[in-house]
Amino acid sequence: MIRLCGVLQRIALSYLLVSLVEIFTKDVQDKDQSVGRFSIFRLYCWHWLMAACVLVVYLALLYGTYVPDWQFTIINKDSADYGKVFNVTCGVRAKLNPPCNAVGYIDRKVLGINHMYHHPAWRRSKACTQDSPFEGPLRKDAPSWCHAPFEPEGLLSSVSSILSTIIGVHFGHVIIHTKGHLARLKQWVTMGFALLIFGLTLHFTNAIPLNKQLYTLSYVCVTSGAAALVFSAIYALVDIWNLKYPFLPLAWIGMNAMLVYVMAAEGIFAGFINGWYYGDPHNTLPYWIKKHAFLGVWRSRKVSTILYVIFVEILFWGLVTGILHRFGIYWKL
Repeated sequence: MIRLCGVLQRIALSYLLVSLVEIFTKDVQDKDQSVGRFSIFRLYCWHWLMAACVLVVYLALLYGTYVPDWQFTIINKDSADYGKVFNVTCGVRAKLNPPCNAVGYIDRKVLGINHMYHHPAWRRSKACTQDSPFEGPLRKDAPSWCHAPFEPEGLLSSVSSILSTIIGVHFGHVIIHTKGHLARLKQWVTMGFALLIFGLTLHFTNAIPLNKQLYTLSYVCVTSGAAALVFSAIYALVDIWNLKYPFLPLAWIGMNAMLVYVMAAEGIFAGFINGWYYGDPHNTLPYWIKKHAFLGVWRSRKVSTILYVIFVEILFWGLVTGILHRFGIYWKL
């Protein structure tokens, strides 16, 4: 019943494969050589050959795998549907919809459906709940696949995530081989816009839609391109214009990323705080802050949620990690 996949497992897989390529091809790289805009791609041709192989394997399996009809049993004893068997009709290939995509099919066959994530994002879709885009009780007429598990960090989608790692390593190569702030920014901004435009084109032409759960090529391009532009902006502000102090909380979080991931992203700290309440389990400190300091002021669930994340989570953990940095305390593997 243990979930086998996760974010850290995906990071480990991508880091392992890309670092092996980096290590075993270091002898063919002249680290002292100053390279131009396109010669840097030639210098690290093995990285891009690996990216091409990964892309071919991913697209071939995603669009070439035949997905037959399948069924599953509700194993959650707290569910009103416990023990009920649901059937999902597929019998297709090259589909990216929730019930019949190759990503889910491969995970069900290799991992087993009991070892997959039981609260997938598609349960927040309009087809599944009236509270969409927020999580809520499933509709009575919800299709059978709304009840099914799905692994968002599964095997095939993790293969695609290797592309993101290769692109990120390329930005690091630019720092090594390109001297001067302007030259580096030209490389990053050019590639960032190219990836962003290419990914959006794939999406809006419906060639390969954006899909985080499947980690599609368009998702890789859009997120990598956007990250390149944000990184370039921060680089310009901090390294060129020397505006370091406003970004210190981000630096502190980066120094203690494992702590923030476990305590914040995995909800360990929030779970501890929510364990203290008065009268009713909903009367907790985070609930009171979110209701009175954000939702009660902005009258918008979406806006209040964004502001809550920025101020109560990001800024809070920036201050906590800043204090830990002051005392030289870091959580590392």
